Amino acid sequence: MKPTPSPWTSSGELRIAADIGGTFTDIVLQTRSAVYSCKVLTTPRHPELAVMEGMLQVCAQAGIRPAQLSLFVHGTTLATNALIERKGARTAFLTTAGFRDVLEMGYEKRYSQYDIDIERPAELVARPLRFGVGERITADGTVLQPLDEAAVLAAARQMKAQRVEAVAIGFLHAYAWPAHERRARDLMQSVLGPDVTVCLSSEVCPEMREYERFSTTCANAYVRPLMDGYLARLRTLLDEASITCPMLLMMSGGGVTTLELARRFPIRLVESGPAGGAILAAHLARACGFDEVMAFDMGGTTAKICLITEGEPVRARRFEIGRIWHNLKGSGLPVRIPVIELVEIGAGGGSIGRVDALSRITVGPDSAGAEPGPACYGRGGSVPTVTDANLILGRIDAAEFAAGTLRLDTGAARDALGRNVGEALGMDAFWAAAGMSEIVEENMANAARTHAIERGKTLRDFTLVAFGGGAPLHAARLAQKLGICRVLVPAGAGVGSAIGFLQAPMAFEVVRSAQGRLSGLDLTAANHMLAEMSDEAFAVVLPAARAVGLGREALRCERIVELRYEGQGHELRIVVPEGRLDSSALAGLGESFERAYQRVYGVRVPGSEVEIVSWMLTLATPPSPATGVVVPPMSSEAVAEGARLAWEAARGETMDFKRYWRPRLAPGASLSGPALIGEPETTTVVPAGWRLRVDSAGHLLLEEIA
Repeated sequence: MKPTPSPWTSSGELRIAADIGGTFTDIVLQTRSAVYSCKVLTTPRHPELAVMEGMLQVCAQAGIRPAQLSLFVHGTTLATNALIERKGARTAFLTTAGFRDVLEMGYEKRYSQYDIDIERPAELVARPLRFGVGERITADGTVLQPLDEAAVLAAARQMKAQRVEAVAIGFLHAYAWPAHERRARDLMQSVLGPDVTVCLSSEVCPEMREYERFSTTCANAYVRPLMDGYLARLRTLLDEASITCPMLLMMSGGGVTTLELARRFPIRLVESGPAGGAILAAHLARACGFDEVMAFDMGGTTAKICLITEGEPVRARRFEIGRIWHNLKGSGLPVRIPVIELVEIGAGGGSIGRVDALSRITVGPDSAGAEPGPACYGRGGSVPTVTDANLILGRIDAAEFAAGTLRLDTGAARDALGRNVGEALGMDAFWAAAGMSEIVEENMANAARTHAIERGKTLRDFTLVAFGGGAPLHAARLAQKLGICRVLVPAGAGVGSAIGFLQAPMAFEVVRSAQGRLSGLDLTAANHMLAEMSDEAFAVVLPAARAVGLGREALRCERIVELRYEGQGHELRIVVPEGRLDSSALAGLGESFERAYQRVYGVRVPGSEVEIVSWMLTLATPPSPATGVVVPPMSSEAVAEGARLAWEAARGETMDFKRYWRPRLAPGASLSGPALIGEPETTTVVPAGWRLRVDSAGHLLLEEIA
């Protein structure tokens, strides 16, 4: 594939990014003036093989040696998929006696209050593998009951007999007093040996609230053997290929971390791919001057939706993995990690279509993945997928798919659609494909509406930014369903998340729970704790920053304290001023909290004690500068390169769609729908009644004609 001019900021180093999806692995190589990219089929059994294949492929395109690479940023859905599909390690849980059922009781709330057939997420740790041992440290550090070491050893022997591969340890108040957890780990390892993973809640999630802390620790233990083995194998292959540059891992919060920390705390990587897409969308929002953006990332297995406001994605400290009931809050597995807020559903190019017991077409959440893949791939797949439907509907060119590296079999797609969907409903393969397309688009629209409502947003004034191999195919129709009249398809849309990895700041967050009254805060101890948190963050971020030519002086530090009125269950986040804390700083924090409380809840509570819950410190490099993007005056009407019959969903009929090749559309070019804009890694559908223009950076701006 020919290189494309780079609209993205580059410092001149040869930086490469890899994003492993359920179906394709995306690779992007960025130089000062050009971007080289490719998509290769993911190799599920050994994902590192696809990564290496793609990296060597783009290096050959650019005419460089792999040893010349200066930075490698990597994101993957492996941990997420293992948790969703429950394909992680056989995991046990060790906790304080009497608390082993915390994982099952959860919040003691029903996510659907009146549903008598409510389902709970499948457990990561079954009850027979949850063990309680005698020990108790109070919140102030008093040892009420020493650790029962004999009970720990007995539990370890039972775990060994049951061939446990990973252990999560979570004791009461260990977030502040971890001595018993550390001793229990040593005892466990003496019985289980070094090959069994042991994770401590005081290291994985050193925060209050037992259920979320225990759940996060179990999830980390559950995926750590898988991720540790994968990352170790990948590092070995990189070394063998003379790729010795620093390797950084994208985190769910939008920053990056080192290989060592990623192997210890893989739970922080669960939404690394979607986070890269959110970073890309935020960069585009700043560059294009859009106040509100809805990022829409659709790949081969899932679709992700994220809201961007004033150039920044919404961030949170809690996330639910694999919601099992209509995307309803509370129906997933909670983990407490820094995360960019988004919604993810099983709607991708590989999502499987079928007819349910009520004779309705349903799509997903299961996917054909890369093995065997959609029926049209000709790799043994026999069930119809969204990609098969798009091929039959005329939206995809069988010869140009994936830059021509994978020629699609139209006959196989038609057979799969007719046999699995059409026959049950008395319709031909074409109408089965149209039904599948409409259902998957409505599923995505419903997820977007729910996500917006939960955040008090109206999507009508948003700009939809579409990237990933599948999003440009469905973006305009999704926009129509949501009442959005403007869609942006960025340069390199097919590998958008990988491009976002290269825009991400080097960032790391450290959290410490330290409950106590603000008025009684020990300033010496607090300043010492903040200094330790700063040192921990610098140890992660500074080496990564130096790899891209940034020094200590370029790093930005933000400190946050979570405060609440004493006795309340929820807290507000207040910015901590720079420098050492003193009495005047404490008074300022109290006043800031009361103003924030009045702004959120409409009242103040004078005379009430303000309580500290947690401290957070984030260290980061500056965000990538967003060069201004403009839409130049229409210089010319683009010349079509042919036409093809394709499905016009809004009108419910097939129409002649003009065909264009995106690399030949210069800035300022414009065209009217219905049209198909092909490029090596995706196709953009421009519906009838929409107009497209190419902006100064090569992004495609679609707007509905009033």
